[in-house]
Amino acid sequence: MSLLEVRDLHVWFELPNGTELHAVQGVSFDLDHGERLGLVGESGCGKTTTILALMGLFPPSVSVAGEVIVNGENILGKGESLIRDYRWKELAMVFQGAMNALNPLMTVGRQIVEPMELHGIASGAAARKRAGELLEMVGIAASGADRYPHEFSGGMRQRASIAMGLACQPKILLADEPTTALDVMVQAQILELLVGLSNELGLALILVTHDLPVVAQVCERAAVMYAGKIIENGTTEDLYHRPRHPYTRLLFATTPDLYDDDDVISIPGVPPRLDRQIVGCPFQPRCDSAFERCSSEQPALKSLDVGHSAACHLNDVPVSVTAKPESSPRNGQALDAVDGSDDGS
Repeated sequence: MSLLEVRDLHVWFELPNGTELHAVQGVSFDLDHGERLGLVGESGCGKTTTILALMGLFPPSVSVAGEVIVNGENILGKGESLIRDYRWKELAMVFQGAMNALNPLMTVGRQIVEPMELHGIASGAAARKRAGELLEMVGIAASGADRYPHEFSGGMRQRASIAMGLACQPKILLADEPTTALDVMVQAQILELLVGLSNELGLALILVTHDLPVVAQVCERAAVMYAGKIIENGTTEDLYHRPRHPYTRLLFATTPDLYDDDDVISIPGVPPRLDRQIVGCPFQPRCDSAFERCSSEQPALKSLDVGHSAACHLNDVPVSVTAKPESSPRNGQALDAVDGSDDGS
């Protein structure tokens, strides 16, 4: 049994004009103990909405359906009272933009202690000691617990957010674009830290990002989202070397590569609006491999090989999506090249 099983997850937002925006449409995936999964795609494809739904962080005005099964129990099935027991203890989250996620009126140490006290993990001096240990684990001196978020650099704030996420010893960490607004050296350090913590603590990780090459370095598996759905998932090796959806192939092609002379391209057009009915494949207007069937019929996510699925009509005909030649993932040595601290960034 997987540590986390997401089954047919849907999220709707009610709009002021009385219509609904179907932001997440039937998303399903599994996550095993200690596994690292990348959730990738353009802005507006439903990545952040998906992981917020896993945490149960939407107000009652937002409709959520489906199953989020943690250790065999559907935590969406019994409302907020059950999700609260799992939030931070089983699933914890590192939010995008630590400056906005941390309370500017509370010391960093107090914010790490708070979830421990809420869930009865520790309190008083024991909780404060544990907060110092967590800060040291992420590369910040224990004395930093007495400082406020504005006294930290951007990289240190993100490290403090990771420490807060680890406060209750969760089994799953959800990282929502944890390197946003950080310089490239600090980005690599944060990603390296997440990988190290995952290996050391046996922590399962879901990394939300726009950057497929980063996922190729950090994660064993990836799920590509478009228009609120997963349109391809598999191992990072399969998605890089053997993509079975044009969108996945084009995502790689939009990233500069320091190790070859391939031209960087852009994907034409924009993702579809999710408050309107989509006829046919949602990627069809932007696809360079579309044919007649794509404009009238939405493709289903189908298993193609062991652990590799895609939602593309091309997989039903003797036409293959052109795969990128065998080579190292773009920016493939970024993490290995980094060594140092981010103080002062």
